[in-house]
Amino acid sequence: MNKFLFDLFPVILFFIAFKFFGIFPATAVAILATIAQIIYSKIRHGKVEKMLIVSGLIISILGGVTLILHDTTYIMWKPTVLYWVLAAVLLTSNLFFKKNYIQQMMANMINAPASIWTKLNLAWVIFLVLLGILNLYVAFNYDENTWVNFKLFGVTLIMFIFIIAQTLALKNYLIEPVEDKSEKS
Repeated sequence: MNKFLFDLFPVILFFIAFKFFGIFPATAVAILATIAQIIYSKIRHGKVEKMLIVSGLIISILGGVTLILHDTTYIMWKPTVLYWVLAAVLLTSNLFFKKNYIQQMMANMINAPASIWTKLNLAWVIFLVLLGILNLYVAFNYDENTWVNFKLFGVTLIMFIFIIAQTLALKNYLIEPVEDKSEKS
């Protein structure tokens, strides 16, 4: 849960800043919050996850262009670019380098054959591509307020539903957690 909140930190701050100050200050807040996440990760853990670096680059570039040109188009593209970059990494790493990052992230929770891991990776690719399309649809067919609400609440809910559906579909492959006997004493 802490990781989930940590990952949502810039989005939550963006949402709050947007409600009080508008899209441009919110964009600056999101950039600063992401940079703060990167610095915190480096200090606390001695390293920064690649995904956080990619997210930081995307928000800094598209958010920076948004602020310089005073054009919200770029910040509205940010989630889509992030989803599509992640989808491209998952797809190309699996197809060309025989690396399944979904498997690497979830191997301690799921014990499944290679074919299931390949399908799961592809499901994430399709999900992220569709989520990117949905973001663009909401961003350019509704007002800013609706898009910001969708970005925080809608995407979080959609992601949660996808993960629950994925868990239910993979229930036969879930690894039972091992009880720590030292905690019972």
